[in-house]
Amino acid sequence: MNITHPCKQLVIPALDDLSDNARLLGAVNTVVVDDGRLIGHNTDHSGFLTALRGGLPGVDLHTVLLVGAGGAGSAVAYALAAAGVAHLQIADVDADRAAAVCARVSAAVGGIRTTPLAVTQIGDALPACTGVVNATPIGMTGHPGTPFDPAALRPDLWVVDIVYRPMRTELLSAAQSLGCEVLDGGHMLVAQAADTFTLLTGVRATQTVCAAILPN
Repeated sequence: MNITHPCKQLVIPALDDLSDNARLLGAVNTVVVDDGRLIGHNTDHSGFLTALRGGLPGVDLHTVLLVGAGGAGSAVAYALAAAGVAHLQIADVDADRAAAVCARVSAAVGGIRTTPLAVTQIGDALPACTGVVNATPIGMTGHPGTPFDPAALRPDLWVVDIVYRPMRTELLSAAQSLGCEVLDGGHMLVAQAADTFTLLTGVRATQTVCAAILPN
């Protein structure tokens, strides 16, 4: 089964075991039944990394702001570190949660600098950033709006939103109108779905096949 917001961390106590990556990330988005035991996995990490590399190849990864340090945000943080981000800033409504993800990423990935931020600091932090990622549910159907004031965006920023319903969020629309390079949540959805299919069936699915799940 797949696990989504807001249960990616809440589900963990109900499981019998975790894969190495789910344990590291502290979040689960896929549960596999193995001989009656519930095993938690996380394909958000690999899905985001594949999406970023394929959808925005060659973007400047020097300083990236990640908004959201929940289950999805934690996975995205590790993926950004794996992609080669030099300075990762993480903002969350829960300052302690942002600090905890920063500490875990710094401990797991050598050479990266991490900085926790309050959401009120996003506007001040963006001028020094090369890219920004929304890993909160803000912008999703039922959660309208933007995770920060889009007036802080600049044309030279690249902008990723992992929300995929709707595919074109208010944040991405504002960014695209400025001329920013943008990546919608459908790319991550397809990539993590391919990895999840492999976990559930043992058969490798192509992203072309998994793209059929995208909403119209």
